Amino acid sequence: MAQSTNNTKLDITTLEGWLWEAACKIRGEIDAPKYKDYILPLIFLKRLSDVFDDEAKKMEGKYGNRELVEKILAEDHQLVRFYLPPESRWDAIARTSTGLGELITDAMRSIARENPKLQGSIDIVDFNATAAGQRIITDDSLKTLIGVMGKHRLGLADVEPDIIGRAYEYLLRKFAEGSGQSAGEFYTPREVAILMAQILNPKPGEEVYDPCCGSGGLLIKCAMNFRERYHNDPEVAPLQFSGQENQHTTFAMAKMNTFIHDMEAQIALGNTMEHPAFLKSEGALRQFDIVTANPMWNQDFEQKVYETDAFNRFAYGYPPSSSADWGWIQHMFASLKKNGRMAVVLDTGAVSRGSGNTGKNRERDIRKYFAEHDLVEAVIHLPENLFYNTTAPGIIIVINRKKPHKGECLLVNASKLFQKGRPKNFIPDESIAQVAGIFRDWNAVDGISTIVSVADVAKNDFNLSPSRYVAQNGKDETLPLEDAVVLLREAEEERQEADKQLNKVLAGLGLE
Repeated sequence: MAQSTNNTKLDITTLEGWLWEAACKIRGEIDAPKYKDYILPLIFLKRLSDVFDDEAKKMEGKYGNRELVEKILAEDHQLVRFYLPPESRWDAIARTSTGLGELITDAMRSIARENPKLQGSIDIVDFNATAAGQRIITDDSLKTLIGVMGKHRLGLADVEPDIIGRAYEYLLRKFAEGSGQSAGEFYTPREVAILMAQILNPKPGEEVYDPCCGSGGLLIKCAMNFRERYHNDPEVAPLQFSGQENQHTTFAMAKMNTFIHDMEAQIALGNTMEHPAFLKSEGALRQFDIVTANPMWNQDFEQKVYETDAFNRFAYGYPPSSSADWGWIQHMFASLKKNGRMAVVLDTGAVSRGSGNTGKNRERDIRKYFAEHDLVEAVIHLPENLFYNTTAPGIIIVINRKKPHKGECLLVNASKLFQKGRPKNFIPDESIAQVAGIFRDWNAVDGISTIVSVADVAKNDFNLSPSRYVAQNGKDETLPLEDAVVLLREAEEERQEADKQLNKVLAGLGLE
């Protein structure tokens, strides 16, 4: 099938139309949430093939003909970003009609063998797999899908580097939302990731870490922000990236995504809270200049995860089993260098739950420690209906071990800075720039932001919700249902703990 040959980069509208057409070709054979598991590796293969072809054609100008170039590349794979054996390239696959599932699977495994850095990313899907004796996706459907995927070139001059991330975002939005997928499938909306990168403002030579990196979007936006400011200047020390992801297919996407962006990235597979992958030689947590993350909100972890932790991550209190939000924050804080800074996306309740309650509350007490030790630099309240699989608004918490504005915290209520979209709202570019500017210039803007002291926060029982301090339309926040459920679970957990302690006392008195 003919490929697009115009000189304009593939725009988002064309990309989405292309992906929709591709998804329709496998509709009915596999569940909609799994479309991305088949389409994204093919996009990656197409990208690798087209970039390889671009680099080979450039070498033809030096060596005179393609045959000689092929011989040179077969002997020295280091002359190109990634070496693709002839039988694994897109053109060879597109010419094949029979045994296509086996051919694609073998091609991807062959590429991984030739390029060890790609192992565990491109080679994890079996396109020839069966279930109950039947092919999951037939060769006929694969042939049609390959035909659609071949419509556009994905070379260096044809698409933006963020092709995998944008494709993942579209496929998740169209086919995973509302399908019962867990909140851990979150893809951080592009504009939220851009805002976080602008706030973190990575500097030359810094190390950036995401402990629950998903498809790598937050790391990539930091890389793109850095390149926009330093323009790949060879005199400027590059950033180093590390990420860990628990879901195998999402881990593979993160590896694909960072490879496409030419990033120096180490992506590890595993559960960060139970088995953090990035450690120093002596077994302590490795530390980074920047941590950026969007963990699953209100995640459930058993108390033993905190109680038996070998890395002293939860020194400021154990969060309730009903919400690991402040467990994640403490892991990230423990992963910061002494001058490090972090930005994390969580649900709004993370900065308000427990405040105003009588007696002890675990989340409030951990939050109190961070506020009293002047570690919270800013909290940004985001608009509702931005995130996939939830309509709830989120917040960005910025924590800085070396705050430039001592004793102050910037609270930004950006809940109204959005435009309606279908099916999700979005933050327009001018609003991203406005919020980033407020943070950079440390400004109080009427109806949007305010600067509070630690004493102000203490008066409000360590409630850090921006809508508490920056009301809009004269309205204060009300407790969302999700937060009420978390509080109810926490109260039940504390009741059970109290019952256990009481039973011990009664047993000691012989009254049990």
